[in-house]
Amino acid sequence: MIESMTGFGKAERIIGGRRLIVEIKSLNSKQLDLNMRLHPSLRAMDLSIRSMLAPRLERGKVDISLSLEEVLQAEGCSITPVHREAYKYHMQELAELCPALSEAERAMLVLRMPDVIRPAEPQEPTEEEQTMIVQAIEEAMEHFSAFRKQEGKALEAMFTEKLYAIAALLAEVEPYEKNRVERIRQHLLGGLDKLAEETRTKVDSNRLEQEMIFYLEKLDITEEKVRLTNHIRYFRETMSQPAAVSGQQSAGVGKKLGFIAQEMGREINTLGSKSNQSEMQIIVVKMKDLLEQIKEQVLNVL
Repeated sequence: MIESMTGFGKAERIIGGRRLIVEIKSLNSKQLDLNMRLHPSLRAMDLSIRSMLAPRLERGKVDISLSLEEVLQAEGCSITPVHREAYKYHMQELAELCPALSEAERAMLVLRMPDVIRPAEPQEPTEEEQTMIVQAIEEAMEHFSAFRKQEGKALEAMFTEKLYAIAALLAEVEPYEKNRVERIRQHLLGGLDKLAEETRTKVDSNRLEQEMIFYLEKLDITEEKVRLTNHIRYFRETMSQPAAVSGQQSAGVGKKLGFIAQEMGREINTLGSKSNQSEMQIIVVKMKDLLEQIKEQVLNVL
């Protein structure tokens, strides 16, 4: 079962009167591009969080944020620390300089001053709090993985639909193929008969037959049809097979699916180059369009 590189997971905890918010987001990328934004008090955990999550993320452009908000746990409301000494000083100064202002007006002005409202000094989490932080990260990671699997199911359904359509178009080639070979043969014979009549020369029938066989073999598309059918089958098998285990997480198959899609493209292009009949070329164009849609979405597969 395939997974998407697009994912999102979130978890929250109340830790020591502060609300911890963990968010994990990811988009597609060829390699793992891990960007972490941590609250200043949690920066010491940077390396341990990376080593815990990197093997499980595998690939993608991943943004991880751990933020802490001061809260009154009992009431659940946000609070902002106030520098009381600075507040008293500025209130007294304004009372002397602007006696016409009311106390409420002075308070509004003072609370806008940068040295009055200031964040509390970051305190590193205790060992018990670190355990709770890891639990929150694990919860966010579970939601993140579930999101990836859900998106993977949608991708798998889309790939199955497009592959079925390509296989159906490939089956439509067969009737044109039989008529095409015979028509080419008759066209060549007619041209040679006309040339022999104009030049009054006799064509060596044995040599003509050899050249005819060689030419028609170059236009034969049996091998391309067989290889394209095998590539379609292999693509489906790769999507549905149990993923190989790497540590505790499954290794992605996105790159392999990309390689298979490239091989499918080669066979379809060869079909197009050998198709000297308008009906077959229209079918090839339709197959190319479907394959391009597959290639675009394969980039999102883990």
